[in-house]
Amino acid sequence: MTRLNIPDIDYMYSGHVGCPGCGATIAMRFALKALGEKTMVVIPACCWGVIAGPYPQSSLKVPILQTAFATAGATASGLRAALDMKGDSETTVMAWAGDGGTFDIGIQALSGAVERNEDFIYVCYDNEAYMNTGVQRSSATPFGTRTTTTPGKGWKKSRKKNMVEILAAHRIPYAATASIAYPEDMIQKFDKARRMKGGTRFLHVFATCPTGWRIPSEMSVKIARLAVQSNVFPLYEVKDGVDYTINIKGNRPVTDYLKIQGRFKHLTDADFEQIQNMVDEDWELLLRKTLPAPKS
Repeated sequence: MTRLNIPDIDYMYSGHVGCPGCGATIAMRFALKALGEKTMVVIPACCWGVIAGPYPQSSLKVPILQTAFATAGATASGLRAALDMKGDSETTVMAWAGDGGTFDIGIQALSGAVERNEDFIYVCYDNEAYMNTGVQRSSATPFGTRTTTTPGKGWKKSRKKNMVEILAAHRIPYAATASIAYPEDMIQKFDKARRMKGGTRFLHVFATCPTGWRIPSEMSVKIARLAVQSNVFPLYEVKDGVDYTINIKGNRPVTDYLKIQGRFKHLTDADFEQIQNMVDEDWELLLRKTLPAPKS
């Protein structure tokens, strides 16, 4: 991984209303360090719709356009078109949505925008449930997680949707994962996305939620790091839908990550083994995609 100096300047004000240890606020801080002041942010309904503050107040030093839950992709497309009509090619448009507004409610507008290859950066800060409204399950909620709306025994029995693969299948110029526990990697990826003018760039950011995950706030970054080190959330990039690069290879068991979170404390050893097998399978699939295509 290339080492770089993290910019000192912040584009967030102190005193925002994010929860203590909120991974989504850490993620925004790093993202704007990379993108700079010539950025406009589109925010649909999500935790950040609250953290950003009610008009005329704002916790960010860049313009914000708040929009409906399902329309981040469409609104960012329109904002980009408006800036282009004004001759402004310098300002970066960034859609900033949670997993609900990306994986579920917003996927139609997002897919439409990326199919047209609209010129903006779309970011999903993923805390793996609808945290702003009470920890309801989303399709980003991983197998084994207890939520307030999961039927049956109260924990999810299906896999997490793989949004990076869905976006890569659209053959967009750039898709990548990032984590708040690896700020240099994250800032480098946002800077790369900023410099790649033209086409949709998608960043899937792992953002811990102490409230929904039932962890101490001071553990937020450590748990995000363990997710990468156990390959639960691998860090990788995809260019043009086909060129895969893995940034970090983990080697820790998933239990190191799972057993310190309250949302998984109901699981048995057999459940942990099943999750380990799922993670191993996904990791092998990812490794296979990094190999060169066989010669005919």
